[in-house]
Amino acid sequence: MLKHGILGLLNYGSMSGYDIVRIFKQSLSYFWQAQTSQIYRELQTIKKNGWATDETIPQDGKPDKKVFTITENGKAELKRWLTEDSVEFEPRSPLMMKTFFRGELDIDENIDYFEKLQNDSYAFAYKMSSDPPNIEKYAGLLDDPMKALYWKMTIEYGTMYSKMYRQWVENCIKHLEELKYENSGD
Repeated sequence: MLKHGILGLLNYGSMSGYDIVRIFKQSLSYFWQAQTSQIYRELQTIKKNGWATDETIPQDGKPDKKVFTITENGKAELKRWLTEDSVEFEPRSPLMMKTFFRGELDIDENIDYFEKLQNDSYAFAYKMSSDPPNIEKYAGLLDDPMKALYWKMTIEYGTMYSKMYRQWVENCIKHLEELKYENSGD
């Protein structure tokens, strides 16, 4: 899936690996997480598959820059992936699997666990709100600014999902604290 996200970015124009990582973190990270090393590894796979080419651009006083360009085969692969019918709601969740069995642990361990999830969710929400994607800026660079509407829809999804997740974690903590209070005999 990551390689198709990278192909999608390259379809907008040639980019260096650094540009791809930067744009990925400003846009796709709302719904897909990837490390810089994963992106660079996928770029090599994309090149090996003939979906992109690269060109080394010399720079004065800096390391040479490698710029990737999508090929016709890469555009065909992106279109094939976009039109395949395999996308459906994915109910698999390691978080839910662990939550289902957390009754095997004591209440304090579980409160600590959900508080960590809560802290992580607030950190993610802060990161997303402190570095909001500049859809208008990027839309102006496209040959079809209407594509930015789809970017906006994915960002809305990520924002709404993040809010729901935080509410769910808060409810879990509340349920556990109520149970702990009831069991304390106070």
